[in-house]
Amino acid sequence: MLSFFNRKTRNLTDLSGVSCDMHSHLIPGIDDGAPDNEGSLRLINGLIELGYKKVITTPHIMWEMHKNNNQTIQEGCAKMREVLANLKIPMEFGAAAEYYTDEHFEELLRNDVPMLTLKDKLLLIEFSIMSLPLDLKKILFSIQIKGYQPVIAHPERYMYFSQRTTWFDEMRDMGCMFQLNILSLAGFYGKGPLETSHYLIRKKYVDFIGTDLHHERHLKMIMRSGKSINPAVAKLLDSGVLQNPSL
Repeated sequence: MLSFFNRKTRNLTDLSGVSCDMHSHLIPGIDDGAPDNEGSLRLINGLIELGYKKVITTPHIMWEMHKNNNQTIQEGCAKMREVLANLKIPMEFGAAAEYYTDEHFEELLRNDVPMLTLKDKLLLIEFSIMSLPLDLKKILFSIQIKGYQPVIAHPERYMYFSQRTTWFDEMRDMGCMFQLNILSLAGFYGKGPLETSHYLIRKKYVDFIGTDLHHERHLKMIMRSGKSINPAVAKLLDSGVLQNPSL
């Protein structure tokens, strides 16, 4: 496939040291990410241009909106692997899930339904963007009691945490890991998440970074924002705390 990018935007951001993108929405048609094979392939080719060698894509499991399960995700992953193999596109492709901590998620935990993890017991979870879960600590404890390691997706985007930063300390003390969105470093979500991103980097609280890629607008923003993204990513890699390369 031809490059999605023109000469003015190509390769300004270098994420080759990260190696693996572990948060994206690239399985066609099962959530609010890529709508079809063509859209998914354009995003995957963009990730290759950014320097990635591996993708662990993470469709939403959010029961009121995206009723995915292990079967829909694994089948979609297998189909995309076949497409990539047929086109000889050099990207290792796997899948986990991004679990929204709703009642359905709690039911999965209670019933010991196997979760789709990033690796081993690393479980990617997200909360409501709008309001702090009243039973947050109970949810995190329930995840851990089942043997999983909570990886909190884009904590910098939950402004209720930023308004009381001791929440970050408490979640770290509970054993949670944090995944930062690269788009936050580009200022895509605004000043608040950008500032919180750098706060978390300074605290050495960032374990993973992910694109959270849904569509071409995200990809364009990442590709052309190397001036703000590259130094932050280099700092994370140099610190030795970033675990993406181990996935």
